[in-house]
This record gives sequence, C-alpha cells and structure tokens, in this order.
Amino acid sequence: MMRPAFLLAEVGTGLRRSASMATSIIVVTMVSLFFLGIGLLAGRQVEAAKGYWYDRVEVSIFLCTAKSNEPACADGAVTAQQQQDIAALLDDMAPTIAGYEFETQDQAYARFREQFANNPTFAETPKEAIPAAFRVKLANPEDYHVVATAFQTQPGVATVRDIREVLEPLFSALDLLRRAAWALAAVMLLCSVLLVSTAIRQVAWSRRRETSIKRIVGASATAIRLPFIVETLLASAVGVGLSVGSLWALSTYGISALGQRFRDFAWVGTADVWAVSPILAAVALGLTIIASWMAVTRHVRV
Repeated sequence: MMRPAFLLAEVGTGLRRSASMATSIIVVTMVSLFFLGIGLLAGRQVEAAKGYWYDRVEVSIFLCTAKSNEPACADGAVTAQQQQDIAALLDDMAPTIAGYEFETQDQAYARFREQFANNPTFAETPKEAIPAAFRVKLANPEDYHVVATAFQTQPGVATVRDIREVLEPLFSALDLLRRAAWALAAVMLLCSVLLVSTAIRQVAWSRRRETSIKRIVGASATAIRLPFIVETLLASAVGVGLSVGSLWALSTYGISALGQRFRDFAWVGTADVWAVSPILAAVALGLTIIASWMAVTRHVRV
C-alpha cells in the first residue's frame, strides 16, 4: 500500500514539474463550472421570480377614464353603478377569486408618481390618464382567462391584464440565459475532459523514464497511476473553488446591486450560490475522476 506521505511528495513534485498543465485544468474547470453555475442560478432566479410575483396580485381590471382610448370606453369614464356591478360580479366569483382590492384613481396616480418620480418622461402625465383598478388575487393563477372572459366586455372596463403578460418576456429571457449557459457549460466541460486526457498523456510522456524505473523496481499499478489522478483532482478542486468564488462575487456585487435598484423583485443571493456549489463540485470531481482514470489507464502503461 502506498504511504500517504510518499504520495503527497509525488504529487507535489508532479505539480511543480507540470504547473502549466495544472493551470490549464484549473482555468478550464473554473470557466466551465462558472457557466454551469450561471445556468443553475438562472433557473433558480426564474422560479424565485415566479414564486414572488405569482403569489401576489395576478389580475388587474383597469376601469375607463375620461381620456381612455380603448374601444370599450367609447361611452366615457366608468360610472358609480358600473363600478358597483363589477364589484358584485367579483363577489359572485368567490371560488375562483381569492380576494380583491379596489385602487382609486387618486391612489393609482400617487403610486404612479412614486414609481416614476425620477423619470422626466412621465412628469407631465395628468391624473386623468391613470385609471382606477380592481387588483384581483386568483385562487389558481391559471384561471386568468376565466376572469378575462367575464370582465373584458363588462361596461366600464377598459382592459384586463395578467401581471404575467408583463413578466413573461423577462422569464423567457432568463430561460434563454439558462439554456445558453448550460449549452456553453456542456461545451466547456467537454473541453475540460479532453484537456485532462491530453494533459495526462503529455505528463505521462514527460515522466516515461521515471515510470519505467518504478515498473522495474516492482511498483504496483496503483502506485504508478495514483499520483496522476490526485494531481488532476487537486487542480480540478482549485477550479471548483475559483468558480464558486466567482459566482459568490457575482451574487454579492452584481445581483445585490440589482436587488437594491429593483426592490419589487425576488433575486437569487449567496444562499443560492451555496446551494448549487455541491452540484458544481460533484460534476467537476466526477468528470475529473472518470476522465483521469480513463486517460491514466490508456496512457500510463504498467
């Protein structure tokens, strides 16, 4: 059995002699896992955003104003009777609707002014252009079309909008980012496997005389091959650490800045980075063990 101290000495010597190869494995592993981590975080971002928003107001029923341009508002602003009829219809849909709130035009305008306080484009927007609305919470978010059908033709209703209509483009963009990151990560992981195989082959060639001497003096196959595998694993482990550190920096200094700017949104954080880290480590070390073992078996003849 190979003594640990001797193995560590062999590994240390091998890393010093093959520093460029170890550096290449570290860099490729770090980059491939970084993109894989981006894909995993993008997936968690989509789910966090959906969970955050889908648990909130699902449907907005905007009422006609005196300046509404929608065809449904040809008769002018919503009347008090029409508003009462809409509220009564919402009450009758209790099994489908979990609850609702009425936002007056004054409240809607105040919220509009607060949201766009720093945007001069909307500074001159009159209150009459901002409609009152019923903010409806659905028992099942998938029942949007039931509410839309019931209220779209209701007198006094300008439009019925599901908040997902606004957010779906963002979710689609995040999904696209996730797929692109996974595809690039797959390519980089393949490059990592090929690099490991190539590195071991070149290192084995550079140590062919040393390997021959070990074989002559009766060293076992494990004693000859194990240092190659451990060297590769250590380089890969460093790559894992650097990729996790890069994702942590992205979350801490990049995503957190977005969270400060867009507070009405659920963002992934460092907890999500730590959650995906074991996956990254398992993928990297698993692929490294398989690739290095196959390469050692093939190129390190004993």
